Amino acid sequence: LKQPTGRYGGRTAEERQAERRRRFLDAALGLFGDSPGFRGTTVAALSEEAGLSTRQFYEEFRTLEDVLAALHLQVNDWAEQAALAGLATAEGQSITERATAAFRAYAANVTGDPRRLRITFIEIIGVSPRLERQRLERRSRWVDFICAEAAAAAERGEAVQRDYRIAAAAFIGSVNGLLHDWQAGWVDATLDEVVEELVQLLLGILRPPGWSPGAGDGP
Repeated sequence: LKQPTGRYGGRTAEERQAERRRRFLDAALGLFGDSPGFRGTTVAALSEEAGLSTRQFYEEFRTLEDVLAALHLQVNDWAEQAALAGLATAEGQSITERATAAFRAYAANVTGDPRRLRITFIEIIGVSPRLERQRLERRSRWVDFICAEAAAAAERGEAVQRDYRIAAAAFIGSVNGLLHDWQAGWVDATLDEVVEELVQLLLGILRPPGWSPGAGDGP
């Protein structure tokens, strides 16, 4: 369909398109992230929830899977921005303070809205090979995030020098699993206690038994 140009109601065509897209994604967060879930939602139901028409839906997306893909990326962007903001508050501090600040901000973001957690950990699973690639690619960004912090800590003499990619991948799985279980009520702890456990787990990876500052590199 040919996209409109010019201004209408004081807004450009691009601004109106961005507003429609935001309304569809907001509606999807409610329907996919709560009830009836992605698999139980239709284009008509999503359009009605957004207060838009199905014609407008197909001007922005090809399928509901496209909406889920965009929403999954958005939820991860929010979490990444929160973690980076947390790190910024601990600039120049030790790896313990930096990890605590980053994980506290990340955990507060992803658990603050259970719908976001469901999008990331439940609704995205098993939809299609395309979304599985996206999920793994996005997880890879979190692995890079951990590896970068680990490498910086090692340069400062706060951690062993080694390749952290496998350990970071395992750690990210632990973070996701623990936060999901905590949100579901299966972990009897406060969120601060959960964050503290994650920080101690990370420090155990960065500083294995027998290592001390100046003790040399690991294998």
